[in-house]
Amino acid sequence: MSDFESTKIIELGSCAFRQPNATSHCKFLHGYRLVAKFWFGCNELDDKNWVVDFGGLKQLKQNLERQFDHTTIISSSDRFLDSFKELNEVGAIDLRIMDGVGIEKFAEYCLKTAQNFIDDMTDGRCWVNQVEVFEHEKNSAICKKG
Repeated sequence: MSDFESTKIIELGSCAFRQPNATSHCKFLHGYRLVAKFWFGCNELDDKNWVVDFGGLKQLKQNLERQFDHTTIISSSDRFLDSFKELNEVGAIDLRIMDGVGIEKFAEYCLKTAQNFIDDMTDGRCWVNQVEVFEHEKNSAICKKG
């Protein structure tokens, strides 16, 4: 439990992905402009009375954009993975391979990435309580600190 909490919204960029196990139209390659909301927690504020210095998050934003912005994210278990690798090799896509796709897995990725970053940035004083990733204003998924 945190005594203090602050939030930050970071635009991840636009990416394409497909849900290979879906029986609906989600099995086809499609894209969204992803946005993530981060909840940072601490029990002791810094010398400026902040949970996290938002100005220090530029590198985190760049790391997340490298993963998501203008990329194609494919599950490592996708039966068409080799085809996507070929498209990447010829320069048709910028491929990222993850152990699963969808906003739930993207929220998990963002939480783990942000936690490592915040831990280093604050020498362990702060942590990430949860991350919510939106694929649009009606759909989101949350991953909470374990």
